[in-house]
Amino acid sequence: MAAEASAVQQLAGLLDQVDAPLKKTFENVHQGYPTETLLRFLKAREWHVNKAHRMLEDSLNWRMQNEIDSILEKPIIPVDLYRSIRDTQLIGLSGYSKEGIPVFAVGVGLSTYDKASVNYYVQSHIQINEYRDRFILPTVTKKYGRPITTCIKVLDMTGLKLSALHQMKIVTAISTVDDLNYPEKTETYYIVNAPYIFSACWKVVKPLLQERTRKKVHVLRGCGRDELLQIMDYSSLPHFCRQEGSGSSKHSSGDADNCFSLDHPFHQELYSFIQEQALNQELIKQGSLHVKIPEQDPEDAKIVEVIEAEFHKLGVQNGSANGIDQA
Repeated sequence: MAAEASAVQQLAGLLDQVDAPLKKTFENVHQGYPTETLLRFLKAREWHVNKAHRMLEDSLNWRMQNEIDSILEKPIIPVDLYRSIRDTQLIGLSGYSKEGIPVFAVGVGLSTYDKASVNYYVQSHIQINEYRDRFILPTVTKKYGRPITTCIKVLDMTGLKLSALHQMKIVTAISTVDDLNYPEKTETYYIVNAPYIFSACWKVVKPLLQERTRKKVHVLRGCGRDELLQIMDYSSLPHFCRQEGSGSSKHSSGDADNCFSLDHPFHQELYSFIQEQALNQELIKQGSLHVKIPEQDPEDAKIVEVIEAEFHKLGVQNGSANGIDQA
Protein backbone atom coordinates (compact mmCIF):
# COMPACT_ATOMS: atom_id res chain seq x y z
CA MET A 1 0.00 0.00 0.00
CA ALA A 2 2.90 2.36 0.75
CA ALA A 3 4.21 1.79 -2.79
CA GLU A 4 0.75 2.59 -4.23
CA ALA A 5 0.48 5.78 -2.14
CA SER A 6 3.96 6.83 -3.28
CA ALA A 7 3.06 6.21 -6.96
CA VAL A 8 -0.12 8.29 -6.60
CA GLN A 9 1.88 11.09 -4.97
CA GLN A 10 4.47 11.05 -7.75
CA LEU A 11 1.79 11.08 -10.47
CA ALA A 12 -0.06 13.93 -8.71
CA GLY A 13 3.21 15.89 -8.61
CA LEU A 14 3.75 15.41 -12.36
CA LEU A 15 0.15 16.42 -13.07
CA ASP A 16 0.66 19.64 -11.12
CA GLN A 17 3.03 20.74 -13.86
CA VAL A 18 0.51 20.59 -16.73
CA ASP A 19 -1.16 23.69 -18.21
CA ALA A 20 -4.29 25.19 -16.62
CA PRO A 21 -6.68 24.01 -19.43
CA LEU A 22 -5.56 20.39 -18.89
CA LYS A 23 -6.07 20.77 -15.13
CA LYS A 24 -9.57 22.04 -15.86
CA THR A 25 -10.49 19.04 -18.04
CA PHE A 26 -8.99 16.75 -15.36
CA GLU A 27 -11.66 18.08 -12.97
CA ASN A 28 -14.33 16.77 -15.32
CA VAL A 29 -12.57 13.40 -15.30
CA HIS A 30 -12.11 13.00 -11.55
CA GLN A 31 -15.37 14.58 -10.33
CA GLY A 32 -13.89 15.35 -6.92
CA TYR A 33 -11.98 12.06 -6.59
CA PRO A 34 -8.52 12.71 -8.10
CA THR A 35 -6.79 9.92 -6.14
CA GLU A 36 -9.17 7.25 -7.48
CA THR A 37 -8.60 8.57 -11.01
CA LEU A 38 -4.80 8.57 -10.68
CA LEU A 39 -5.04 4.99 -9.36
CA ARG A 40 -6.97 3.92 -12.48
CA PHE A 41 -4.28 5.25 -14.82
CA LEU A 42 -1.53 3.71 -12.70
CA LYS A 43 -3.25 0.31 -12.75
CA ALA A 44 -3.63 0.57 -16.53
CA ARG A 45 0.12 1.04 -16.86
CA GLU A 46 1.16 -1.61 -14.30
CA TRP A 47 2.18 1.07 -11.75
CA HIS A 48 4.84 2.67 -14.01
CA VAL A 49 4.49 6.31 -12.95
CA ASN A 50 6.01 7.82 -16.10
CA LYS A 51 3.92 5.63 -18.41
CA ALA A 52 0.78 6.47 -16.43
CA HIS A 53 1.66 10.16 -16.62
CA ARG A 54 2.10 9.98 -20.40
CA MET A 55 -1.19 8.10 -20.73
CA LEU A 56 -3.07 10.61 -18.57
CA GLU A 57 -1.56 13.63 -20.31
CA ASP A 58 -2.36 12.14 -23.75
CA SER A 59 -5.92 11.53 -22.58
CA LEU A 60 -6.35 15.10 -21.29
CA ASN A 61 -4.97 16.47 -24.57
CA TRP A 62 -7.37 14.20 -26.49
CA ARG A 63 -10.26 15.60 -24.42
CA MET A 64 -9.19 19.17 -25.19
CA GLN A 65 -8.62 18.60 -28.91
CA ASN A 66 -11.95 16.81 -29.38
CA GLU A 67 -14.01 19.05 -27.06
CA ILE A 68 -15.07 16.07 -24.92
CA ASP A 69 -15.99 18.38 -22.04
CA SER A 70 -18.85 19.77 -24.13
CA ILE A 71 -19.91 16.52 -25.85
CA LEU A 72 -23.03 16.34 -23.66
CA GLU A 73 -24.23 19.53 -25.36
CA LYS A 74 -24.27 17.92 -28.82
CA PRO A 75 -27.36 15.76 -29.44
CA ILE A 76 -27.57 13.29 -32.30
CA ILE A 77 -30.52 14.54 -34.32
CA PRO A 78 -33.10 13.91 -35.65
CA VAL A 79 -34.41 11.54 -32.99
CA ASP A 80 -35.11 8.84 -35.62
CA LEU A 81 -31.39 8.68 -36.36
CA TYR A 82 -30.65 8.32 -32.66
CA ARG A 83 -33.28 5.58 -32.36
CA SER A 84 -31.65 3.65 -35.19
CA ILE A 85 -28.28 3.98 -33.39
CA ARG A 86 -29.83 2.60 -30.19
CA ASP A 87 -31.29 -0.31 -32.19
CA THR A 88 -27.90 -1.23 -33.64
CA GLN A 89 -25.44 -0.27 -30.87
CA LEU A 90 -26.96 -2.23 -28.00
CA ILE A 91 -26.00 -0.77 -24.65
CA GLY A 92 -27.94 0.49 -21.67
CA LEU A 93 -28.08 0.93 -17.91
CA SER A 94 -30.16 -1.92 -16.51
CA GLY A 95 -29.84 -0.98 -12.83
CA TYR A 96 -27.44 -1.18 -9.90
CA SER A 97 -25.71 -3.89 -7.90
CA LYS A 98 -26.58 -4.38 -4.21
CA GLU A 99 -23.51 -2.22 -3.46
CA GLY A 100 -24.76 0.61 -5.66
CA ILE A 101 -22.48 -0.03 -8.66
CA PRO A 102 -24.15 0.80 -12.02
CA VAL A 103 -24.85 -2.26 -14.19
CA PHE A 104 -24.47 -1.69 -17.94
CA ALA A 105 -25.77 -4.28 -20.38
CA VAL A 106 -24.12 -4.69 -23.79
CA GLY A 107 -25.60 -6.70 -26.66
CA VAL A 108 -22.32 -7.77 -28.25
CA GLY A 109 -23.73 -10.47 -30.54
CA LEU A 110 -26.64 -8.53 -32.02
CA SER A 111 -25.09 -5.06 -32.39
CA THR A 112 -24.78 -4.42 -36.13
CA TYR A 113 -23.47 -0.81 -36.27
CA ASP A 114 -24.97 -0.50 -39.74
CA LYS A 115 -27.42 2.41 -39.54
CA ALA A 116 -25.06 5.39 -39.16
CA SER A 117 -21.47 6.47 -39.71
CA VAL A 118 -18.65 5.37 -37.40
CA ASN A 119 -18.51 8.97 -36.11
CA TYR A 120 -22.07 8.80 -34.80
CA TYR A 121 -21.48 5.49 -33.02
CA VAL A 122 -18.28 6.81 -31.40
CA GLN A 123 -20.05 10.04 -30.39
CA SER A 124 -22.95 8.10 -28.85
CA HIS A 125 -20.57 5.80 -26.94
CA ILE A 126 -18.54 8.69 -25.51
CA GLN A 127 -21.73 10.50 -24.47
CA ILE A 128 -22.83 7.44 -22.47
CA ASN A 129 -19.35 7.26 -20.87
CA GLU A 130 -19.40 10.95 -19.95
CA TYR A 131 -22.95 10.83 -18.60
CA ARG A 132 -21.98 7.79 -16.51
CA ASP A 133 -18.87 9.51 -15.13
CA ARG A 134 -20.25 13.00 -14.60
CA PHE A 135 -23.79 12.26 -13.43
CA ILE A 136 -24.57 8.61 -12.65
CA LEU A 137 -21.43 7.81 -10.61
CA PRO A 138 -21.47 11.10 -8.61
CA THR A 139 -25.18 10.50 -7.83
CA VAL A 140 -24.60 6.99 -6.43
CA THR A 141 -21.44 8.19 -4.64
CA LYS A 142 -23.56 10.78 -2.84
CA LYS A 143 -26.31 8.25 -2.10
CA TYR A 144 -23.96 5.64 -0.60
CA GLY A 145 -21.58 8.09 1.06
CA ARG A 146 -18.45 6.52 -0.45
CA PRO A 147 -16.71 6.91 -3.82
CA ILE A 148 -18.28 4.70 -6.50
CA THR A 149 -16.17 5.22 -9.61
CA THR A 150 -16.59 1.99 -11.60
CA CYS A 151 -19.37 -0.02 -13.23
CA ILE A 152 -20.26 -3.65 -13.96
CA LYS A 153 -20.85 -4.81 -17.54
CA VAL A 154 -23.01 -7.76 -18.57
CA LEU A 155 -22.08 -8.77 -22.14
CA ASP A 156 -24.73 -10.72 -24.04
CA MET A 157 -23.18 -12.92 -26.73
CA THR A 158 -26.51 -14.05 -28.22
CA GLY A 159 -26.32 -14.05 -32.02
CA LEU A 160 -22.52 -13.78 -32.22
CA LYS A 161 -21.53 -14.85 -35.75
CA LEU A 162 -18.43 -15.04 -37.87
CA SER A 163 -19.84 -12.10 -39.82
CA ALA A 164 -19.08 -10.02 -36.69
CA LEU A 165 -15.65 -9.58 -38.31
CA HIS A 166 -17.27 -6.89 -40.46
CA GLN A 167 -17.85 -4.82 -37.32
CA MET A 168 -14.33 -5.37 -35.99
CA LYS A 169 -13.13 -1.94 -37.13
CA ILE A 170 -15.79 0.03 -35.27
CA VAL A 171 -15.66 -2.20 -32.17
CA THR A 172 -11.87 -1.73 -32.09
CA ALA A 173 -12.23 2.06 -32.44
CA ILE A 174 -14.66 2.21 -29.49
CA SER A 175 -12.59 -0.11 -27.29
CA THR A 176 -9.43 1.93 -28.05
CA VAL A 177 -11.20 5.12 -26.92
CA ASP A 178 -12.19 3.30 -23.71
CA ASP A 179 -8.81 1.68 -23.02
CA LEU A 180 -6.83 4.90 -23.41
CA ASN A 181 -9.25 7.47 -21.99
CA TYR A 182 -11.53 5.60 -19.58
CA PRO A 183 -9.17 2.95 -18.18
CA GLU A 184 -10.23 0.61 -15.37
CA LYS A 185 -13.81 1.93 -15.32
CA THR A 186 -15.26 -1.60 -15.45
CA GLU A 187 -14.94 -3.59 -12.25
CA THR A 188 -16.26 -6.90 -13.64
CA TYR A 189 -17.34 -8.24 -17.04
CA TYR A 190 -19.99 -10.97 -16.98
CA ILE A 191 -20.31 -12.92 -20.24
CA VAL A 192 -23.72 -14.54 -20.80
CA ASN A 193 -25.40 -16.58 -23.55
CA ALA A 194 -22.00 -17.50 -24.99
CA PRO A 195 -22.13 -19.60 -28.18
CA TYR A 196 -19.37 -21.94 -29.38
CA ILE A 197 -17.72 -19.20 -31.45
CA PHE A 198 -17.12 -17.14 -28.30
CA SER A 199 -15.70 -20.11 -26.37
CA ALA A 200 -13.29 -20.89 -29.23
CA CYS A 201 -12.03 -17.29 -29.35
CA TRP A 202 -11.86 -16.91 -25.58
CA LYS A 203 -9.57 -19.94 -25.37
CA VAL A 204 -6.94 -18.24 -27.56
CA VAL A 205 -7.42 -14.67 -26.33
CA LYS A 206 -7.46 -15.36 -22.58
CA PRO A 207 -3.69 -16.15 -22.28
CA LEU A 208 -2.87 -12.86 -24.07
CA LEU A 209 -4.72 -10.68 -21.55
CA GLN A 210 -3.05 -9.03 -18.57
CA GLU A 211 -3.77 -10.93 -15.38
CA ARG A 212 -5.81 -8.04 -13.89
CA THR A 213 -8.04 -8.08 -17.00
CA ARG A 214 -8.41 -11.88 -16.98
CA LYS A 215 -9.54 -11.76 -13.35
CA LYS A 216 -12.32 -9.33 -14.25
CA VAL A 217 -13.93 -11.59 -16.87
CA HIS A 218 -16.47 -14.18 -15.67
CA VAL A 219 -18.11 -16.46 -18.23
CA LEU A 220 -21.49 -17.51 -16.77
CA ARG A 221 -23.66 -20.49 -17.71
CA GLY A 222 -26.60 -19.71 -19.98
CA CYS A 223 -28.20 -16.36 -19.27
CA GLY A 224 -26.34 -16.09 -15.94
CA ARG A 225 -29.46 -15.22 -13.99
CA ASP A 226 -28.71 -17.19 -10.82
CA GLU A 227 -25.13 -15.93 -10.45
CA LEU A 228 -26.13 -12.33 -11.20
CA LEU A 229 -28.94 -12.43 -8.63
CA GLN A 230 -26.25 -12.90 -5.98
CA ILE A 231 -24.96 -9.39 -6.65
CA MET A 232 -28.08 -7.53 -7.87
CA ASP A 233 -31.85 -7.60 -7.43
CA TYR A 234 -34.14 -9.00 -10.12
CA SER A 235 -35.21 -5.48 -11.15
CA SER A 236 -31.60 -4.67 -12.11
CA LEU A 237 -31.08 -7.80 -14.22
CA PRO A 238 -30.70 -6.96 -17.92
CA HIS A 239 -33.82 -8.11 -19.82
CA PHE A 240 -31.84 -10.87 -21.58
CA CYS A 241 -30.86 -12.47 -18.23
CA ARG A 242 -34.35 -12.78 -16.79
CA GLN A 243 -35.17 -16.22 -18.12
CA GLU A 244 -33.48 -18.89 -20.18
CA GLY A 245 -34.51 -18.92 -23.83
CA SER A 246 -36.24 -15.56 -23.56
CA GLY A 247 -35.06 -14.43 -26.97
CA SER A 248 -32.22 -12.64 -25.24
CA SER A 249 -31.25 -9.34 -26.85
CA LYS A 250 -33.87 -9.63 -29.58
CA HIS A 251 -36.17 -6.79 -28.83
CA SER A 252 -38.89 -4.52 -30.03
CA SER A 253 -37.75 -0.92 -29.95
CA GLY A 254 -40.93 0.06 -28.13
CA ASP A 255 -40.15 -2.01 -25.04
CA ALA A 256 -39.43 0.32 -22.12
CA ASP A 257 -38.24 -2.67 -20.05
CA ASN A 258 -35.50 -3.33 -22.60
CA CYS A 259 -32.48 -1.31 -21.48
CA PHE A 260 -31.15 -1.07 -25.06
CA SER A 261 -34.27 0.71 -26.32
CA LEU A 262 -34.57 4.47 -26.68
CA ASP A 263 -37.87 4.10 -24.78
CA HIS A 264 -36.05 2.86 -21.66
CA PRO A 265 -35.93 5.51 -18.87
CA PHE A 266 -32.11 5.69 -18.96
CA HIS A 267 -31.95 6.56 -22.66
CA GLN A 268 -34.92 8.93 -22.39
CA GLU A 269 -33.20 10.74 -19.52
CA LEU A 270 -29.84 10.87 -21.31
CA TYR A 271 -31.29 12.11 -24.61
CA SER A 272 -33.46 14.76 -22.92
CA PHE A 273 -30.47 15.93 -20.89
CA ILE A 274 -28.26 16.37 -23.97
CA GLN A 275 -31.00 18.23 -25.86
CA GLU A 276 -31.54 20.52 -22.88
CA GLN A 277 -27.81 21.30 -22.64
CA ALA A 278 -27.75 22.09 -26.37
CA LEU A 279 -30.71 24.46 -26.07
CA ASN A 280 -28.95 26.26 -23.23
CA GLN A 281 -25.92 26.70 -25.48
CA GLU A 282 -28.06 27.35 -28.59
CA LEU A 283 -25.87 24.78 -30.30
CA ILE A 284 -28.31 22.34 -31.89
CA LYS A 285 -27.11 21.51 -35.38
CA GLN A 286 -27.10 18.39 -37.45
CA GLY A 287 -24.07 16.31 -38.28
CA SER A 288 -21.85 13.95 -36.33
CA LEU A 289 -18.83 14.90 -34.29
CA HIS A 290 -15.50 13.75 -35.67
CA VAL A 291 -13.71 12.48 -32.58
CA LYS A 292 -10.16 11.43 -33.32
CA ILE A 293 -9.58 7.76 -32.46
CA PRO A 294 -6.32 7.44 -30.50
CA GLU A 295 -3.70 5.06 -31.83
CA GLN A 296 -4.23 1.56 -30.54
CA ASP A 297 -1.89 0.05 -27.98
CA PRO A 298 0.35 -2.52 -29.79
CA GLU A 299 -0.65 -5.23 -27.27
CA ASP A 300 -4.34 -4.64 -28.00
CA ALA A 301 -3.68 -4.63 -31.75
CA LYS A 302 -2.10 -8.08 -31.35
CA ILE A 303 -5.23 -9.37 -29.57
CA VAL A 304 -7.46 -8.07 -32.39
CA GLU A 305 -5.25 -9.88 -34.93
CA VAL A 306 -5.59 -13.12 -32.95
CA ILE A 307 -9.40 -12.78 -32.83
CA GLU A 308 -9.52 -12.12 -36.59
CA ALA A 309 -7.27 -15.12 -37.27
CA GLU A 310 -9.43 -17.35 -35.05
CA PHE A 311 -12.61 -16.19 -36.82
CA HIS A 312 -11.02 -16.99 -40.20
CA LYS A 313 -9.90 -20.40 -38.95
CA LEU A 314 -13.42 -21.21 -37.71
CA GLY A 315 -14.80 -20.05 -41.05
CA VAL A 316 -12.46 -22.34 -43.00
CA GLN A 317 -13.29 -25.29 -40.71
CA ASN A 318 -16.96 -24.72 -41.38
CA GLY A 319 -16.58 -24.28 -45.11
CA SER A 320 -17.43 -20.59 -45.31
CA ALA A 321 -17.17 -17.32 -43.43
CA ASN A 322 -20.76 -17.81 -42.35
CA GLY A 323 -20.45 -21.50 -41.63
CA ILE A 324 -21.44 -21.31 -37.99
CA ASP A 325 -23.69 -18.28 -38.09
CA GLN A 326 -26.24 -20.27 -36.14
CA ALA A 327 -23.76 -21.25 -33.42
